[in-house]
Amino acid sequence: MLRVDVVTIFPDVFEPYLSEGMLAIARRKKAIEVCVHDLRDYSTDKHKSVDDRPYGGGPGMVMMPDPVFRAVEDISAGTEPPPRTIMLTPQGRLFDQSLSRELAREQHLLLVCGRYEGFDERIRAGLKPEELSIGDYVLTGGELPALVVIDAVTRLLPGVLGHEDSAQFDSFTENRLDCPQYTRPAEFRGMRVPDVLLSGDHGAVAQWRLEQSIRRTRERRPDILAKQTCSANDKE
Repeated sequence: MLRVDVVTIFPDVFEPYLSEGMLAIARRKKAIEVCVHDLRDYSTDKHKSVDDRPYGGGPGMVMMPDPVFRAVEDISAGTEPPPRTIMLTPQGRLFDQSLSRELAREQHLLLVCGRYEGFDERIRAGLKPEELSIGDYVLTGGELPALVVIDAVTRLLPGVLGHEDSAQFDSFTENRLDCPQYTRPAEFRGMRVPDVLLSGDHGAVAQWRLEQSIRRTRERRPDILAKQTCSANDKE
């Protein structure tokens, strides 16, 4: 079972999403355990402060080091192996499917959600967490990125998805986008499902899906197609 601890100042954000769909099923199957911690519980003043004005002036507030250190050290204490600690920040490594697969092999993740103008730099220097970003844009906090990481990782855990091959054929799994998908009816408002998908010829279907996947990736995301390692036939 994968354990995920989340440190946030908005713990109530998580449970509604974690209680629906695939994540709820994964929790019931005990494939994953998610524990959400309120960072304010680790503050030592009467106001439960977790942020303060930046030295040197400037707008906004900065997350203070002491509550974050206390939270990470308390959650990590006595755990074996120690959690892989990750700070959600726009300055971090870009989260992708490859990293998602890597994290799915871990036993324990600790996700720290930022807010305001970011973290006091001593948190990076002292705790040395990994830093992850889900994209080149700015959100109001790390809660949504944490949920993105949890969702992406959970669906790769054994036994979570309804079909064992579902994750294998996802977009980005082979550095390609997924091929077009169709379901019933065979014709809808004059638009027909490609005949090859109705043929029952599994080899032809597999070839069509590969071709469509490569074509769609070339048209929409040529940057990721450049990472693809494939045979001369596939390249052709």
